[in-house]
Amino acid sequence: METVRIDKYLWAIRAFKTRSEATAACNGGKVKVNGGNVKPSRPVKIGEVIEVRKGSAIFSYKVVALLENRVGAQIVPDYATNLTPESEIQKLRAPVETFFVHRDRGTGRPTKKERRTIDALWDSMEDD
Repeated sequence: METVRIDKYLWAIRAFKTRSEATAACNGGKVKVNGGNVKPSRPVKIGEVIEVRKGSAIFSYKVVALLENRVGAQIVPDYATNLTPESEIQKLRAPVETFFVHRDRGTGRPTKKERRTIDALWDSMEDD
């Protein structure tokens, strides 16, 4: 195997769930090789560093060997070395922790059951 398309390679090393996601990322400027934007059909060479932007994090992979078909997660390190620093991975986890705010029960919008009770009360008041 002499060359592999970058979108196919990213899909094969499990950087993206589908090949169409990898193609869309390349077209959207979210994939860079050695610092430059790439098209999905660009061939990958051994030794290149690929940067993939997912959300606020930038993942880095070094090409060790070429492959066309998707492989199991345990075999991926034989084909690509993950160079992503831990600080980039933490960027994906941080918003989850700050997104949920504790709220006391009874504050905010009513539940379905409470809403039915309120509606029944209003209906009984209108009948009088």
